[in-house]
Amino acid sequence: MSLTKSFLSRPRRAAIAAGLAVVACPLTQARAADPYEGEEAAIPATANFDKGRFGGIRQKLSDWNVMVGAGVAYAPKFEGSDEFELVPIPMVSATFGDRVTIDPGGLEVDVLKSNGFRLSVKGGYDLAGGRDEDDSDHLKGLGDIDAGAVVGAQLAYEMGPLEFYASVDKTIGGSDGQVGQVGANVSHHYDRFILSAGASATFADDNHMESYFGVTAAQSARSGLRQYEASAGLKRFDIEASVTYMATEHWVIRGQAGVGFLTGDAKGSPIVQNDVQPSAMLIVGYKF
Repeated sequence: MSLTKSFLSRPRRAAIAAGLAVVACPLTQARAADPYEGEEAAIPATANFDKGRFGGIRQKLSDWNVMVGAGVAYAPKFEGSDEFELVPIPMVSATFGDRVTIDPGGLEVDVLKSNGFRLSVKGGYDLAGGRDEDDSDHLKGLGDIDAGAVVGAQLAYEMGPLEFYASVDKTIGGSDGQVGQVGANVSHHYDRFILSAGASATFADDNHMESYFGVTAAQSARSGLRQYEASAGLKRFDIEASVTYMATEHWVIRGQAGVGFLTGDAKGSPIVQNDVQPSAMLIVGYKF
């Protein structure tokens, strides 16, 4: 297996995709709690906070803002695995104004912001998609699932410290699947810290479920796993919590932990070794 293929294995792609959201906009989940909504980025105003030193973060973005970051994630080797590995997460992203973000995964644009509602569209490469049978001995004989291009949209509503959202993503190539998610986040500011927590439910269509959790007759013969058909429906529930620390005007440190619970046809798949999927991540980002 080549170095490129090894580095871009499915768990690494998933970790990189999750990390991009952290570094591209480390305060996204805290927008709902922003006391300067519509005027400044989400940084708490306290008596002992150096407004002069940190003013660059609090002002509304009006130019390209580049962030680079690196970190590590501890995650299952594949969705449903009972084996874990440490995954390095290097990345870079750029934001233009408060509506456009570009990162290795593609382009995301907030096309509508009104009365607490936000509609975003995105297009790019599905960093979290795909799976290689070399990721684990348990996957031998199942073949690889290629990643592909992805297009999607998200509708969110902010109400004080709460944000509710619903999203849908379509993969073009690879599984040719479609995944939807509904969830909610809550954030709280304390001095230079932002404390966030969230919960979500993920749904998937037949193509996605059959690709990642189904076992065809040919795959069963090669792998030894029983034949299994996975249908569309609710795939998993997730809960997570994070702490973001604004160390300086430029440096951001974020720790995040979560656990997913596979359900429905995903949980019943012979590919799944453990339906409980914990993970943790630590990211350090620098904003130029």
